[in-house]
Formats: sequence, structure tokens, C-alpha cells
Amino acid sequence: MPQTQETAGSARYRDLTQTPVPKLILRLSVPTIVSMLVTALYNAADTFFVGRISTEATAAVGLAFSVMAIIQALGFFCGQGSGNYLSRMLGAQRQREAEEMAATGLALSLILGVVTAALAIRRLRAIVAFLGASGATVDATCAYLRIICLGAPFVMGQFVLNNQLRYQGSAMYAMFGLLSGAILNIALDPLLILGFHLDVRGAAIATVCGQIVSFLVLLVGSARGANVRPRLRNVRFNAHFLAEIVNGGAPALVRQGLTAVATVLLNRAAGGYGDAAIAGMSVTTRVTMFVSSALIGFGQGYQPVCAFNYGAGKKTRVREGWVFCVKYGTLFLAAMSLFCLTCAPKIIAFFRDDPAVVAVGAAALRAQAAALPLLACIVLSNMMLQSIGRGVKASITASARSGLFFIPLILTLPRLFGLAGLELTQAAADVLSALVCVPLAVSELKGMTEDDPA
Repeated sequence: MPQTQETAGSARYRDLTQTPVPKLILRLSVPTIVSMLVTALYNAADTFFVGRISTEATAAVGLAFSVMAIIQALGFFCGQGSGNYLSRMLGAQRQREAEEMAATGLALSLILGVVTAALAIRRLRAIVAFLGASGATVDATCAYLRIICLGAPFVMGQFVLNNQLRYQGSAMYAMFGLLSGAILNIALDPLLILGFHLDVRGAAIATVCGQIVSFLVLLVGSARGANVRPRLRNVRFNAHFLAEIVNGGAPALVRQGLTAVATVLLNRAAGGYGDAAIAGMSVTTRVTMFVSSALIGFGQGYQPVCAFNYGAGKKTRVREGWVFCVKYGTLFLAAMSLFCLTCAPKIIAFFRDDPAVVAVGAAALRAQAAALPLLACIVLSNMMLQSIGRGVKASITASARSGLFFIPLILTLPRLFGLAGLELTQAAADVLSALVCVPLAVSELKGMTEDDPA
């Protein structure tokens, strides 16, 4: 068995360091793109089926998204923090450290999940009021979030396992783990929401059931083949591993955490224009997330190539991969931008056919679509910097879109331009983010013209 593990590990090393970069990224990105699209689809499924109930129910799910984003942020923090370090150690052929990091990252996520769930449920109504819920949306948002919070440990755990598998080049295992839960969620949504008339509670139950299944499937996948197994005996809560998780995971935590803050501010700003405005902006967010998820999946195919080759000293492959992904990611987003600009009202109406919701959502979607092609540079720059361990620069690029620019803009543009300012905020933040992210990425890429000595 040790010999088989050794052989499989050597084959993985040759594959990730010698296969032509475009071919390797495309092979690894197909399952991650599928995973991200399906994940976005089952997030959108909640919005779609809840939209059959009422505008208030659609608004409630939108209000809950910021809490879900915080839970996901902690999962990404542990998953990407442990995953990219694990990948660099495998690239440097330091198996023992990789095994200890895998176990430590998973254990930390489960602890954080339990603590987060307990704190959120205890203060649920205060949290919901802070999110901007009022009137008919308060009870619906509480009902949805109470169940979602119970699944927090499984959400965080599944993100850790998924990221660790991806960073090892086991994208297929990662894909099947997410797919299994997503399919179950999509199947349960209409049954529980419409069939058993559980309304928003049915959407939450379907989501949590899917997350539990994904976690279990990913846990099994992590024990297959040459994958590093997260064993309890390898957990090491020491300064070194915790510092590495913070360094590698802080950009993801910053990005997702600021997304949660931005969502709260967006919903509170939209709340001044009624539930229809909250619902319209919520649907727009889900649509743009679905489009950007394909780009993120593409970038996730690049991340193990980036981290592994950087650890192996093959820096020209890191640079080549970034250029390849930015080029084709921009072309894809340009096509999606044209589609959204052309069909915005029909897209919004598909989720909630309310004229007031469509009016707000279509205007916001068109504004965001105009800036959509810039996301390739923003996202890929952040992923590259994070994967090579540049924690500070990666945190800056991660915080730019939802934090450095979005938060000040959402606090000022609606006051200056009313509802139009609200609809334009994300597009303006994207333009400014690109001006920051690209120079930071280029500053690192300039030094990747030669490989390190063998």
C-alpha cells in the first residue's frame, strides 16, 4: 500500500509539472466549472421556487444570503488556507506536513461551524432586524435562517474538503461531492416548498440536506486514491499551521466576509424602496453569481496548477496559466455580458414575474453586465496571489470588489442618485477594482520569467 501511494504521488507530480499548461487547466477546470455551476444553480433554485410563493418570501431568502456568505467565508478560509499550503507541500514532496495540514484545516472548520451556529441561533431575531428585514419578511427570514444555521458545520466542512481535493488535482472527486448535494437540493426544493407547503422552511431544509450529503461524499472521496486523508491523529493546532491557514485563507475570508457586509448594506439600501427592490436586487445577485461561478470554476482549475508548480519552482508555468485564464475568461464574460444586456427583463421575470421587481432587477443586471468582462482580471489575479502565498496582496485584491470600493459606493451613490445609484454601485466597484488588482498581479508575474534551479 505505501508503494502504491508513492507511485500515485509521483505520477501526480509529473502530471502537474509536465503536462502542457492549457491542456492541464482545461482538464482540471471542467469538473470545477460543473461544480460551481451546479452550486450556483441550487442557490438559484431556492430563489426560483420561493419566487412562486410571494415577493416577500423572495426578499427573505435574499436577506438571509449575507449570513450564508459569512458561513461560506469561514469555510473558504479554512479550505483555501489549508488547501494551497497542502498543495505547495506536495509540490515540494513534503507529504507529512501536507497530511497534518489537511487534518488541521478540517478540524478547525468543524469547530468554527458549531460555534457560529450556536451564536447565530441565539441572537437570530436581532440579526434578522440588522439585515434590514421588516414587516412580513421578519418571520420568513428567521424561519429560513434558523434551519440554515444548523447546517453550518457541514457547510464549512464541505468547503474544506472540496478545496483540499481541488488543490491536490483531484477535481473529479471534488465535483462529485458538490454534485451529489446539489442534485438532492434541487430535487427536494419543489417537493418541500410546493408539495408539502413548507414555504421558506422547505427551501432551507433542502439546502441543509444537500450540504450534509456533500460533506459525507467528499469525506469518502478524500480517502480514495493518492489523496491526502484528514485523520484525527494528524490534527496540529500549533502556531505554524494556524499562521499558514490565516496567510492562505485570509484573502478568501476577506472576500467572502466583505461580500456578506456588502449584501447587508445593499439590502438595507434597497429596503428604503420596498420589498420589490430587495427582491429585484436579490435576483440580480443570484444571476450574476451564476455567470461568475463559471469563471470561478475555470480559475479553480488553475489554482492547483499555480500552487503546485510554484512549490516545485516552475514559475513560468504559473505565469503561463494566468495569461491563459485571463484571456479566455474575458472572452467568455464578454459573451455573457451581451446576453444579459439583451435579455435582462426576461431573466429577472423568470425568477419573479412582478413588474416592480423586474424594473429594479433589469436595470441593475444591465449595469452589472456592462462591467462583467473585468471580472476575469479581478478574480484570476486574486487566485494567483493567494495560491502562491502572497497573503497581503491577495487580501487587497480580495477586498477590493466588495469592500474597498463597494461599501463606500453603496453608502454614497444611492444618496446622490436614488434608486439608479443603487443599481449602478456594483458596476462602479468592478471598474475601480480592476484598476487595483491588475497592477498587483503584474508586480508578481514580472519575476516569473525563469524557473528556480532544480
